[in-house]
Amino acid sequence: MSHPSFRENDASQLPALQLLMRLGYTYLSPEEALMSRAGKTSNVLLEDILRRQLKAINSIQVGSNKTTVFSDANIEAGIQALKELPFQDGYISASQHAYERLTLGKALEQSIDGDKKSFTLQYIDWQHPERNVYHVTQEFEVMRTGSREHMRPDIVLFVNGIPLVVIECKRPDMKDPLSQAISQHIRNQTEDGIRALYAYSQLLLACATLQAKYATTDTKTEYWASWKEVIKDNNKLEELLNQPISAAEKAALGATRKEAEMNAWIQRLSSGVNASVQDTYIYCLCRPERLLSLIKDYILFEGGRFKKIARYQQYFAIEKIIDRIRETKDGKRAGGVIWHTQGSGKSLTMAMLARRIHQEVRNPKIVLVTDRVNLDTQIAETFAQAEVPVHRARTGAQLVELLQSKSDAVITTVINKFEAAVDRLGATPLESPDIFVLIDEGHRTQYGSFNVKMRKVLPNACFLAFTGTPLMKKEKSTAQKFGGIIDAYTIRQAVEDGAIVPIIYEGRHAVQDVNQKALDRGFEHISEDLTSYETADLKRKYSRANLIAKTEQRIDEIARDISAHYSQNWGLDHTGERSGFKGMVVTPDKATAIKYKKALDLIGKVTSEVIISPPDMREGYDDIHESPSDEVVAFWKRMEAKHGKNFEAGIITQFKKTDHPDLLIVVDKLLTGFDEPQVVVMYLCRKLKEHTLLQAIARVNRVAPGKDWGYIIDYEGVLGELDTAMNIYTSLEEFEATDLEGTVTDMYTEIDRLPQIHSELNDIFNKLPNKHDIVSYSNLLADKAIREPFYDKFSEFARCLKLALSSLDFEKDTHESRKQRYKEDLKFFTQLRNAVSQTYSDKVDFSRYEKQLQKLLDQHVTTEEIIRLTEQVSILDTEAFERELMKIIGDRAKAETIASRTSRHITERMDEDPVFYKKLSELIQQTIADLRAQRVSEVEALKKLNQYREQAINRSGEDVPLPLKDKAESIAFYRLGIAEGKLSELQSINFAEVTDSIIRQYLIVDWHHKPDVMRRMNFYIGEYLIDELHLSIEQAESLADQCMEIAKARYKS
Repeated sequence: MSHPSFRENDASQLPALQLLMRLGYTYLSPEEALMSRAGKTSNVLLEDILRRQLKAINSIQVGSNKTTVFSDANIEAGIQALKELPFQDGYISASQHAYERLTLGKALEQSIDGDKKSFTLQYIDWQHPERNVYHVTQEFEVMRTGSREHMRPDIVLFVNGIPLVVIECKRPDMKDPLSQAISQHIRNQTEDGIRALYAYSQLLLACATLQAKYATTDTKTEYWASWKEVIKDNNKLEELLNQPISAAEKAALGATRKEAEMNAWIQRLSSGVNASVQDTYIYCLCRPERLLSLIKDYILFEGGRFKKIARYQQYFAIEKIIDRIRETKDGKRAGGVIWHTQGSGKSLTMAMLARRIHQEVRNPKIVLVTDRVNLDTQIAETFAQAEVPVHRARTGAQLVELLQSKSDAVITTVINKFEAAVDRLGATPLESPDIFVLIDEGHRTQYGSFNVKMRKVLPNACFLAFTGTPLMKKEKSTAQKFGGIIDAYTIRQAVEDGAIVPIIYEGRHAVQDVNQKALDRGFEHISEDLTSYETADLKRKYSRANLIAKTEQRIDEIARDISAHYSQNWGLDHTGERSGFKGMVVTPDKATAIKYKKALDLIGKVTSEVIISPPDMREGYDDIHESPSDEVVAFWKRMEAKHGKNFEAGIITQFKKTDHPDLLIVVDKLLTGFDEPQVVVMYLCRKLKEHTLLQAIARVNRVAPGKDWGYIIDYEGVLGELDTAMNIYTSLEEFEATDLEGTVTDMYTEIDRLPQIHSELNDIFNKLPNKHDIVSYSNLLADKAIREPFYDKFSEFARCLKLALSSLDFEKDTHESRKQRYKEDLKFFTQLRNAVSQTYSDKVDFSRYEKQLQKLLDQHVTTEEIIRLTEQVSILDTEAFERELMKIIGDRAKAETIASRTSRHITERMDEDPVFYKKLSELIQQTIADLRAQRVSEVEALKKLNQYREQAINRSGEDVPLPLKDKAESIAFYRLGIAEGKLSELQSINFAEVTDSIIRQYLIVDWHHKPDVMRRMNFYIGEYLIDELHLSIEQAESLADQCMEIAKARYKS
């Protein structure tokens, strides 16, 4: 029985090509694709196809019944305009320029009956997908920037000859195949890569049969996304996959593949196949109508720095809303509530929705309502960065004016301005059904008396409420009046998708002696002139717990704990390098915030700044907790005098973009709407509840490189010990338990895994006879099947230990000997990991955790030196490699290092001289096998491997005949002739010299990208083998093909 193949071509690339063809993409061979771009690998547009399509999909309307075509000159001008990308302004600027050309077209002047006017030439017919043409090719060769070298993405999709999708395929059984595919995309987009291709590309896919992810141009690894969709007609996909193989498919895909590969493919399909994850992604994202929708409506540029494509929850929420607003009942459109958990891109969803509404409704009025000035500012900035025009209504009168104007720009305003507008309009309602009110964090404003006023003045408007937190029980029934919940994207879903990081919670309590009687006597003295009702009211307002929370002693103690916790986990390491992560401290009121700042400054371990609203009742702030004190007023005046009136904006910018401050101290401000991925920890020194609590803790859930968790350190017992359902807690009792699933994870749930992980890590080495011998560890890890699980388990152990050592209770409750064992093992396994990854030349990406690991070692392990992972030295750099070898202890470890590094060198150059390198590779593998089986001594193996290394570097050997000693290119052909066993030594020498001569005769610039040149070379080599050396046609074709592969590797144009 034959088994399915895991090879990249069989398992991923070939199935992808077949499905794409069945979705309507016409296959182009690499040679056909090259011919369509005039044989230039520096050109990525299939210009002949583009030219035909520009003529086919464009026309100029002349009068009511007549059309004409764009002139040939204008067609050429349109092509040239698409080719001219401003890379000098930056990669994303070039990509944005290409995107705008594709979506907006190019205005061109043309004379019609003597009248010169401007007309728009469209590159893609977005409204009628069937009028475009779709092509797919593989191994699409593109010249690198500033080089004559090339890169070859696995699959590229074209619409009208324009490359819009790039797909990288990997075999599913390799380690981290998606990471490898994503890394390939990222390497392709470096400055010396093939940005010329990726600037046009809108959708990028990483595929490995059983896994897939997608992104758009210049997306960092952490932000590649999952796509989840219940396919309405799943039978359609299954039918596509299981259609009989057509003759056209066989001819197209078999032309570049060996017969065995094609037979394996046909056999795979013969009994019917199930849809893979890769198939689902290709079907959901790449079928023509969906692809055009994603590109046109769901890509945004932020501030000229970032390009973003919608995640699946954004796409489907907006499509649901659009489906709903297309229908009207009694002159109204149904609204509803959209709950997308915080950190999942709610603001961008609103920006994309605004764009879609403009496409669906003629001259709509879209009003964004928030309840705070800073949120209004932030959402206006988000829309502006996404290039959605906005007008900010700063007064009620201005809001009325904008509502009554003919402008279709998006209006943003705060709730009290809307209230003033409602009063101003009075009995003159605006009855247009084309008004859309988008209410941000709608739970605050959509369910009150104000909503009734809004409904009166905008009786036919469509109200859409967006919230990042779950609806409370009492809000769910009321939400039905607004059309119910349109779409929900829960906290658990967002964590599972990697859209946000999970939040770790730790309750800490500052130990403080409280003289209760003295406190009560003091309170009685303060309230002696008040009535009993006033005294009770004062007690409610200033509870004993609240007073304690503000005492100097408690503040000092918590400030010391915050300083230690932050500096130990995210402060400077021993080299002075910073982690880049920041924190927030949430305090009860402004005066207390300033006290925390003073306490932290006095300790001096961390830098901090205070962000509070000014000490006057400015419009737009609904809760400032207390009357302004002299201390708060003095602080504000001092900051204004020192930094100017807008000092807070400057602090926030510094916090986001520079090393300082480490911490922001806040009361209410920035607890909602503040989006900074580098915020990793929040210290709660104030009671929060319900929506405010959920919004506050979500400040730490944004995704950032190297960030596994967000941390909540709770000094107020807001969530107790997390030992029961979250909605049991007073602060969250108004929510449904299922809606809160995944909100936070108890730190000790994770820490409890540490003993098991530690045990599993040590179990890898259980069978070692001598655990004091480093060579024994290295020898065991020579087996890749053991080494790779070791890397994974070590990383898991290091992350879990880091979490444990940041916990107060773990430090207090865990016996010192156990902690010391963990720390010693951390040090040892770090050094072992670094040593073996060097010895076996593993390309393992530890960069994500390296800073955190080094910080952990610096903080908790006493060591003279930590071995840092460094770039591996090439064997070609003889001196550097010798220095590296001198650092390695033991002949066995030296031998393994030479073998692994030489094998890598051979792999990289195999095509240049396959016979020589294959033989050398086999000798190296045999020597290592003999060494591990103790059939040769370590000294003897080391000697042999050094000889093989020399041969690999110099391509030297005893097999080279005298006439070819100085003919490096010819030697490879000679070895090929001898290896085939069909030619004598003399014939092989002649064959080598003639082949070299034929190739040199036809060498021109870019020769190996010109199919006609390669065919000519191949033909004359084959003709010589048949006519002069009397090989069979089959033998000659095989040998000539192998010669061409060597030629492509060795002969540069």
